[in-house]
Amino acid sequence: MIFKIKTAFLLLALLFSVSSNSQAKNNDFTWPKGNKLAVSLSYDDALNSQLDNVIPELDKYNLKASFYVIPNSPVMNARMGEWRAAAKNGHELGNHSIYHPCSASLPNREWVQEHHDLDNYSASQMVEELTIANTFLKAIDGKTERTYTVPCGDLLIGGEEYLSKVNHLFTAIKGHGVDKRFTLIWDPTNSTGKELIDYIKNIPAEILLVNIIFHGVGGDYLSVSSEAHAALLTFLANNQDAYYVDSYINLMKYVGNME
Repeated sequence: MIFKIKTAFLLLALLFSVSSNSQAKNNDFTWPKGNKLAVSLSYDDALNSQLDNVIPELDKYNLKASFYVIPNSPVMNARMGEWRAAAKNGHELGNHSIYHPCSASLPNREWVQEHHDLDNYSASQMVEELTIANTFLKAIDGKTERTYTVPCGDLLIGGEEYLSKVNHLFTAIKGHGVDKRFTLIWDPTNSTGKELIDYIKNIPAEILLVNIIFHGVGGDYLSVSSEAHAALLTFLANNQDAYYVDSYINLMKYVGNME
């Protein structure tokens, strides 16, 4: 009986030790250069202003970002070589679907075309579309691993969530995951450089990754000015001891390797 009690205490002690060590590792998480906060810079919809104003500025500071492109965009067809060059230079080409389907039944969605209305989709149709988009992107950059940003943030098809049906296609889905320390998202529009920088400076201490999602930069739509964007990149480049900047897929693969 005494032996059984001692054994039980030993097992409990061992379990407590493993739990404590795991928790310590969890709390002590850092990025590759010892940084506490990573910044994922993302750009949606494959826009001209991203090729014209964003990539040259990123490359000036050797900062790597993620571009969530849509094959249906005419900018993909017209400037394919430039997207391929961006991928070759270390930027991520992420999946943003083929047609950018969104729910037309939600407020301010008058712009959604009937044949791209997510309310008319099925989950199997979305799986097929995202699979084809992955194949298209592989033809550009040769990569087999991909991340996904949800068009319009819409998570329902026919009233049911669909991400669980497409998870297997991706290394990660931006803004979605069990650990909320990696899911914070902000999509600034008309923000000044100071506002962008202040936002980064004031991220809560428990957050380990912030996802900044841009659309147009110095043009197109849902835009920020080129000057504001450049101010943010200059700030990040000058504070690399505090902020770790990389493509979203690289960041999430690092997180996966640390688990």
